[in-house]
Amino acid sequence: MEKVQVSPSRTGSHDQSHNAKWGIAAGFSASLVGIGLARFAYTPLLPAIIDAGWFDASKAAYLGAANLAGYLLGALTGRVMAQRSSTAFTLRAMMLLASVAFFACAFPVSYLWFFVWRLLSGISGGALMVLAAPAVLAYVPPSKRGLSGGIIFMGVGVGIAASGTLVPLLLQQGLKQTWLGLGIISLVFTAIAWKGWPKQDAAPVHAVQHPRQSNNTTLKALYAEYALNAAGWVPHMIFLVAFIAHGLGQGLEVGAQYWVLFGIGATLGPLLAGVLADRVGFGLALRLSFILEGVCVCIPALGLGTPWLMASSVVVGAFVTGTVPLVLGRVQELLVHHPAQQNAAWRTATVGFALFQAVAAYGFSYLFSYSGGNYALLFLLGTGAIALALLIDIVASRSVDEAAPR
Repeated sequence: MEKVQVSPSRTGSHDQSHNAKWGIAAGFSASLVGIGLARFAYTPLLPAIIDAGWFDASKAAYLGAANLAGYLLGALTGRVMAQRSSTAFTLRAMMLLASVAFFACAFPVSYLWFFVWRLLSGISGGALMVLAAPAVLAYVPPSKRGLSGGIIFMGVGVGIAASGTLVPLLLQQGLKQTWLGLGIISLVFTAIAWKGWPKQDAAPVHAVQHPRQSNNTTLKALYAEYALNAAGWVPHMIFLVAFIAHGLGQGLEVGAQYWVLFGIGATLGPLLAGVLADRVGFGLALRLSFILEGVCVCIPALGLGTPWLMASSVVVGAFVTGTVPLVLGRVQELLVHHPAQQNAAWRTATVGFALFQAVAAYGFSYLFSYSGGNYALLFLLGTGAIALALLIDIVASRSVDEAAPR
């Protein structure tokens, strides 16, 4: 009897498509838990922590910065952790760590206890940012990677919007119950992602090895721009809700509503940024984003009223997540002839981003305390950082144009 053989290509294609879908769901869940909740849920919680007397305003702000310092450590060590075990094991462990940190923060044993767990939650977020999307996108067809990446990074925005919606509801039950509730939600998404991660790391396809990274002025400028951009977002990321609630005296509920707007912008940002980049190119899209961000980060310092504050929340939120695929696309664009260098360049950009964000968080927290709670100063400094990023982009572009052979 003649054996009937199943076409390996068709079966493999079906399995790959199935695995990619589950992988995208896992990547979305990792972004939601590790960054959307583990980092950004702290912003609407900040006034409640102060009001409940857990920590004073200065210490509470430093705890927010601890998460960003952890993010830097996670970005630096994520690849090392994956090499010592496996990428799938590390991703699962980091999502569990983020979930456990929520439960630990329900008990304000001491400032050091809280600081350590906020630091560990940041480490989980940094490692997930470096590892999750590349692990999943390696199994996605190139023609679908833009959309797939947008969906993965949408998890950050959904987490932000969820935190702005759920935190006020949970706070009605108490601050301790809020932390526990966030921990349960994180565990649910950890379970959803558990089997979605690739069982083994994908080998680079058609990668051309080069002994060293090409000397690219524009790429180095991009690192600086992404890092400065990260610093420019810090006033919104850490102080927006406290500014509305305490600085403007409108209360926690109103502050949380602005955080929901920020989350809506962050949810739509990656997809909208991708559409813009497809139309005008990654370079121009990034420059336009710097201009819009600079204007909108400055708005809270100008006292222009509610409609402007709403626009500021949405637009800055959109670019907090939308700039990520823009920079990733720009890296790939600049290294199109050096594909083997793209992952290393993305890690370098992510580490620079995390470093400047952490330094800015601590610096702004110090300035906030030293200035007696001057919110306007923070937003103006954030605007200056983004303006400098725009200037570097323009200067680098012109220097490359002038150096090009005519």
